[in-house]
Amino acid sequence: MSATPEESWVALLEEEQLVEIMFDRPDQGRLVGDIYLGRVEAVLPGIQAAFVDIGTDKAGFLHVSDLNLDDEELDDEDGNGNGGGRGRRKSKKYPPIQDHLKKGQELLVQVTKEPISTKGPRLTAQVSLPGRFLVYMPYSSHVGVSRKIDGRDQRAKLRKMAKAILPGDSGGMIVRTVGEEVTPERLEKEFKRLHAMWKKVQRRANSQKAPTLVHGEAKLISGVIRDLFSDKFDALRIDSKVIYNEIVQYVKSVDPDLMDRVHFYDEPVPLFDKYGIEEDIQQAFSRKVGLKSGGYVIIEPTEALVSIDVNTGRFTGKGKKDPEETILRTNLDAAREIAKHVRLRDVGGIIVVDFIDMNSQENRDRVVHELRSHLGRDRARTKVFEVSSLGLVEMTRQRVRPSLFHSLTEMCTSCGGSGRLYTPATVIRRIERSVKRAGSAEGEKKILVRVHPEVALQVREVEPDLLKKLSKRTKLELDLMDDPLMRQDEFRLLSGPAQTDVTDKYVVN
Repeated sequence: MSATPEESWVALLEEEQLVEIMFDRPDQGRLVGDIYLGRVEAVLPGIQAAFVDIGTDKAGFLHVSDLNLDDEELDDEDGNGNGGGRGRRKSKKYPPIQDHLKKGQELLVQVTKEPISTKGPRLTAQVSLPGRFLVYMPYSSHVGVSRKIDGRDQRAKLRKMAKAILPGDSGGMIVRTVGEEVTPERLEKEFKRLHAMWKKVQRRANSQKAPTLVHGEAKLISGVIRDLFSDKFDALRIDSKVIYNEIVQYVKSVDPDLMDRVHFYDEPVPLFDKYGIEEDIQQAFSRKVGLKSGGYVIIEPTEALVSIDVNTGRFTGKGKKDPEETILRTNLDAAREIAKHVRLRDVGGIIVVDFIDMNSQENRDRVVHELRSHLGRDRARTKVFEVSSLGLVEMTRQRVRPSLFHSLTEMCTSCGGSGRLYTPATVIRRIERSVKRAGSAEGEKKILVRVHPEVALQVREVEPDLLKKLSKRTKLELDLMDDPLMRQDEFRLLSGPAQTDVTDKYVVN
């Protein structure tokens, strides 16, 4: 963990390789887990949803399936304060949302997904409060155990323990993965703390007006320690003395056996440089990712989905007589790397992978199995489908917040987010068409064309007679000037002795 007053970073390493990176900054405005007293802004029967004003820029989205309804059937899930603990049955029929919500109505809601792109935050009225060993669900009667805890006897023991400490009509709970070896005393102590916290939330909601925040989820580092840190970790290293002291106090109170794994890092070399993390973070923004076999994958995020293309590159295998083996090796290598980068970049939503075509069904199955097995370590829920008739593998990954790429970057003002610019030759043709428009207008006599040096070089070396031909055709006096401060695909048309900018008048964008 690396922290300053301006930002906090958490890096998770497995076998000395970076597999997950999380960060928090004040300007990011993290919302997941926060509980608000909201006001219904609009009820939309057509899509069985409502928009709820919680005081953020965009209203939150609340679907009918996220309301508190009687006899709601729940699946066992490892709750994490973001709605993950409330599994839904797809076949369940819900009553009309307009029977439960009205415009202007106030209700408690919790953020389950951050605002992403043009979408506002996703909300649920099924509020939950996560602790270290359990997730308390005040509106539910369900008692469950994390699916990640194996063994029927152990699961039954934990469920019985949870039911024993849960007073009647006080809600439900889910025992978390880290609570596998928890004692009844610790579980009861945490339940009482979360129950008292819920009472406090209710008092705040009853004394305030919507929209308002009534409970803030733990910040990044506190949440990570609470949710992840266990005896499965070899070590936890922190380079901030303040954060280190806070973590020490928390670990001593909830799990003192882990204290020997908490270390303060104070060496001259920055912590992330020591473990090569900074370099790996930069790789997470690369469009092209090399494979050990010599092939490579191209990762392209778009508004609707993330496209991943696999290529053999310079890898040709041991022999040219068996191209199927070469393709299989590359695809298996790519499957491992894709699973790593999907997790590292925190990619969510729909992902489409174009593996290299394979003739053998057995080989296709091997590649899908490889992808699934390496995604097994991912905390986010993923689902991988079989190879489609077009040879594509479609998958979905739980999206709670914007990906690392979208959180740390912004749209390029030069290319409008496309990542592409017009070539100098294309710019010249656009100039030609624009000058012809200027020539057909009345009053224009002299035009100075200002361009990027690359475009000017293209004119002088490839089309040195361009201005002379254009001038003869349009009857305009033309001149060209390069300007290194301009973008490569930009040009300006300046009219007359005063060099009045008339670009917008003659250029079609």
